[in-house]
Amino acid sequence: MSDFKDAAFGAGHDHIFLGVGHEQNERKTWAVIALCSAMMLVEIAGGSMFGSLALVADGLHMSTHAGAMLIAALAYTYARKHASDSRFVFGTGKLGDLAGFTSAIVLAMIAVLIGYEAVSRFLSPVPIHFGEAIPIAIVGLLVNLASVWLLGGGDHGHSHDHGHGHDEHAHEVEFDEHEHHDDAHEAATRDHNIRAAYIHVMADAAVSVLAIVGLVLARAFGWVWMDPLAGVIGALVIANWSYGLMRDTGAILLDVNPDQRMAANVRHAIEDRGDKVIDLHVWRVGPGHMSAVLSVATDETQRDSRFYHAVLARFEGLSHVTVEVQPLQTAA
Repeated sequence: MSDFKDAAFGAGHDHIFLGVGHEQNERKTWAVIALCSAMMLVEIAGGSMFGSLALVADGLHMSTHAGAMLIAALAYTYARKHASDSRFVFGTGKLGDLAGFTSAIVLAMIAVLIGYEAVSRFLSPVPIHFGEAIPIAIVGLLVNLASVWLLGGGDHGHSHDHGHGHDEHAHEVEFDEHEHHDDAHEAATRDHNIRAAYIHVMADAAVSVLAIVGLVLARAFGWVWMDPLAGVIGALVIANWSYGLMRDTGAILLDVNPDQRMAANVRHAIEDRGDKVIDLHVWRVGPGHMSAVLSVATDETQRDSRFYHAVLARFEGLSHVTVEVQPLQTAA
């Protein structure tokens, strides 16, 4: 008869797999929304008072910026408030990845719209009001740089507290260390929600810089084509960032293991002791939190699930472990 128990031996452990900087990143995102909303109101009000269509248009653009940030902020808030909701089988840690994937789609749509507008202006040039356009682009760049500053500087690493206890008997087992250190570690700990928000403001900042360069050159040398060319370059940059974000978050949503070294080390940690891993699944359940489900065959009758939990306890980021133990003869 197999011995099947989870990391806390069925003793009411939690499934809270939020990133270590979750609440800090949540506050940062709401701060950016406040900044963008204030700028949006100032531009729309100012444009309406002074009859500047360009200023109103930039204010409306700022509203889409705030809307994109709202996706990230609501994801942080919802994940935190429902972190202990039992309906979420493995917690709400992957909600940020869902928000990141959504933001990637929004970024892709923005890239398409910018590219379409740029190509349209290549084919049918429109008069440019340099006196209004350049200052607005500069103000937009300053707001985006402030947003980059607000979102930057956070620690998006992982928590060392896994939230699962092991009894004293289990910790008495001696074992070799199989800790891993490679690029996959960053992929397993990265907060894709704050990354999506950061990419969005970086994309806006890049477009602002390109717009300023294009407008200045167009005004100085009469190169009107520089403005739509800057738009095409900006669209390509945003599309590339969008693709990278969509690829990484989509993989997590589909439970692709971002850290193959972790899976290999888990297997070695078990099989180096003469046992056999007959089934193993490792995937990410939140920033800095990995889950493992494994089935182990052994001919050592004194080894139960507690033994293997102790063996795997030294793996940083392995926050949830489920072990099935069965006799080696049965597995064969």
